[in-house]
Amino acid sequence: MTADEKTFVTGDFRLQSGTVMPTVTIAYRTLGVLAPNRENVVLVTHGNTSGPQLIDPLGSTAEGSWNEIVGPGKAVDTNRFFAICPNMLGSSYGSTNAASIDPATGTRYGPRFPDITVGDIVATQRALLDHLGIERLVAIVGPSYGGFQAFQWAVDYPGMMKGIAAIVTAPLVPRERSDGNVARLLATLSKDPNWSGGDYYDRGGVLESMIQIRIATLKTYGIETRLHDTMSDPEEIEAAIRQEATRWAEGFDANSLVILAKALRGFDVTTQFSRIRSKVLYVLSRTDKLFPPELAPAVMQGLKEADVEADYFLLDSEYGHSASGRDAHKWAPRLRRFMESL
Repeated sequence: MTADEKTFVTGDFRLQSGTVMPTVTIAYRTLGVLAPNRENVVLVTHGNTSGPQLIDPLGSTAEGSWNEIVGPGKAVDTNRFFAICPNMLGSSYGSTNAASIDPATGTRYGPRFPDITVGDIVATQRALLDHLGIERLVAIVGPSYGGFQAFQWAVDYPGMMKGIAAIVTAPLVPRERSDGNVARLLATLSKDPNWSGGDYYDRGGVLESMIQIRIATLKTYGIETRLHDTMSDPEEIEAAIRQEATRWAEGFDANSLVILAKALRGFDVTTQFSRIRSKVLYVLSRTDKLFPPELAPAVMQGLKEADVEADYFLLDSEYGHSASGRDAHKWAPRLRRFMESL
């Protein structure tokens, strides 16, 4: 079983920079049945290196899979709700990205793909929902980069959703952190003999560089803790990490990593909290190195000062940034109560 796979195409899409993209395709997957009044929709926004397969039913091998969160009888109950998970603009897995053909030149965008923002990403999702005749959402739920999108939705389209659940994430990325992420990516990729400034598609690709980037990312996410559940030999663990990294690297475009990293430069919705009209559920993982629990007091205080109805839940997990999928059972009841409150 998989979620239904679909695509949406729109033309003359204007980015916040003023650049107009002649054609934009957004791939998306759905679970459940859209109600006749179209008012049972939950938008699930995926993470940086994941995709719409995040919501595939049990058996999915998707990175960070949420098949214990979204599905029949789950916290996002697809017996009641119609779940839509759109692939981000600029990402791999079916949406317009650097590997796509630029209609203006007839060649791949490559490194010439226009700079986008998180606001642009959610604007393509708004266009998709408009196309489907969906005027209001029950909720927006997403982990990590998906949480960035949830917060951006809440300030850009404040009357359109009843609630957002932002998981293992934050409402801002400090500029030095986002700039540093872009610089590290480009430093690693530029050492690859095939990189050619991002025009590597006809040069054999940059697979080994992507594997190394992914290994480092997985270790930050907490993969070693997960593998220690079933393995003890250090060499066996390293081999398993490389194997998992390779599977991902074979399906994800290097330029997409750069595009999405650049989109976070200047991301900060904390100054717009007063625009939020929805309820907020904020969830962090106790062992997450990327978004540690120390972030919670300032975020919750900011929401309180903006008169936003918000709740915080600390996920007690050893799985770090991967906790929302790996330890879904520990926070799914809290999400279920949140969904019922909407």
